[in-house]
Amino acid sequence: MSVQFKKSDQEEMNKWLSGNKQFTCLFRATRDGCDATKFHSLCNNKGPTVTIIYNTNNSVYGGYTSVSWANTENWQTDGQAFLFRLYQNGNWKPVQLPVIDPSHSIYDASSQGPTFGSGHDFLAFASTTIWNGTYFQSDGYVTPGNAYSANGETSDSITGGSKQLKEIEVYLVEDKPGNAPLEEPWRKTPKWNKKYFEELKEKVEKYKPLKELNVQQARVLLVGQVGAGKTSFFNTINSVFRGYITRQACSGNAEHSLTTVYRMYQIRNSASGKALNFRLHDTRGLEADQGMDAHGTCYLLDGNLPDRFQFNPSAPVTPDITGFVATPQFADKIHCVVFVIDGSTVDVIPEKVIEKMKGFQIHMNQRGIPQIVLLTKIDKVCESTSEDLSQVFFSPVVQETVDRVSQILGLPRSNILPIKNYESEIELQDNVNILTLLTLQQILNSADDYMFNYLDQIEDGKLQQLNIRE
Repeated sequence: MSVQFKKSDQEEMNKWLSGNKQFTCLFRATRDGCDATKFHSLCNNKGPTVTIIYNTNNSVYGGYTSVSWANTENWQTDGQAFLFRLYQNGNWKPVQLPVIDPSHSIYDASSQGPTFGSGHDFLAFASTTIWNGTYFQSDGYVTPGNAYSANGETSDSITGGSKQLKEIEVYLVEDKPGNAPLEEPWRKTPKWNKKYFEELKEKVEKYKPLKELNVQQARVLLVGQVGAGKTSFFNTINSVFRGYITRQACSGNAEHSLTTVYRMYQIRNSASGKALNFRLHDTRGLEADQGMDAHGTCYLLDGNLPDRFQFNPSAPVTPDITGFVATPQFADKIHCVVFVIDGSTVDVIPEKVIEKMKGFQIHMNQRGIPQIVLLTKIDKVCESTSEDLSQVFFSPVVQETVDRVSQILGLPRSNILPIKNYESEIELQDNVNILTLLTLQQILNSADDYMFNYLDQIEDGKLQQLNIRE
């Protein structure tokens, strides 16, 4: 395992810190020397820091303090301090050990490196430790259970039994710049309240596709990476119109797509049970080396595949499959495509998945099919949005993420729609419902745009009105 404070490690640290922080390296032993005086000269009076140790057993552990190191030659009080482990012998096993005696959270001595707790619970190093070309032979130790809760952990379970250190780092912990809410929203909407929710819901319930084309339902295809929340989006919309949290479609977290069957989901009015005038088509999640190919995508877009078609990742889709629709009508075709992207992982989307999406876009553009992006899990992207979803359009962090996705897929920013699906909730939430309906309204507007363009082509004589279902 490489010596690196990876993005996933930082995300775990942010969970413990309940924030969206940036980490700047102040001290690195292999660069600056493993020396107490050097540590204090680089880290004193800087603010909150996290100390991280990487040893030769590939265990990664350390401690966080919200107070500055300052050579006080005494204990410092910090009720927010904690010890932690990220990896145990190379395996991801994060654990947090909170301080239980804040008055002895850190011992700030000029003769010692980062030192936490009475006893001590964690001493990174004392005085000067020499690098032998491969590692530092540490004179530090970890003995949780004094000023910090042991949580069932021992010195060996934290360190893996090794005192040979590949690296010692100290990072400054700061709020990411620009996290403060904007004074004006970057996307304006009416005031979110119960009345606005009812207006949005009524609009969607009354929605009808362009009557001149005799299309009963707008067809929306959901395309996205495994775990991004395609199926959860259907469940969320379904929940809004049912009036309670539903899990009609199977969703969750898995290494490979939980969706193996092509489904054309109906959304029904809770009072009458009548299907609304749009339909969501859910397909297999995109994976770097599995999932739909170009031919399969074209068959989806053109309406050739039947409902409940079973995907076979090892076999391409061909016209020989059972139920293949050889001559689909316009009403069978896809009228809008929605790419579903996990907003919290935008920076680490596999390049092969991005290439697949762009490859699919070629076929969509050839057909003039509009494309929308759902940016899911925005509550994990921005702390203020997590606390109050109505602040989503005041969040510079969400705005920045929207801008990045716009650049990745080459779509207008107005086509990138942040969303939060129902995942762990057991009761409906007004703000989730409102954002869901706002998003759905934009999707249906895009489907209408496609139908208007199609009608224009018919009236201009560029198309024959042969594949419109009467």
